[in-house]
Amino acid sequence: MSDQTFNPKLTVFMLVKTSPEWLALSIDDRFAQLRAVFEPILRRHAESVKLRFYDAEFYTARVTDLWVWDASDHHAYECVVEALRETAFWDRWFTIVEIIPAVENAYATNYGRAPLAA
Repeated sequence: MSDQTFNPKLTVFMLVKTSPEWLALSIDDRFAQLRAVFEPILRRHAESVKLRFYDAEFYTARVTDLWVWDASDHHAYECVVEALRETAFWDRWFTIVEIIPAVENAYATNYGRAPLAA
């Protein structure tokens, strides 16, 4: 499935905070862990789940990052979370502060209307 045909049914905004243990790793070690642990999970679910990373530590002390997940369905997202929970990324290197699931343009879709365009 290419990005052009990927039509997410669910978007999840995961607010996370880096741990001192993660920050104590060298930059090279952090990227090595991302490649070794995080990336295989993303690849395994690439047809049904996409991830975007956003840095927020410049503007808030509550969270350092937002992980924005687009999923083709709830089960696909749940499978990714289950896989992540088995790694040090979940509540060891990153504290999961809040999870906010959302559906894009549901206000319009539910009433059979075109969404507002900006």
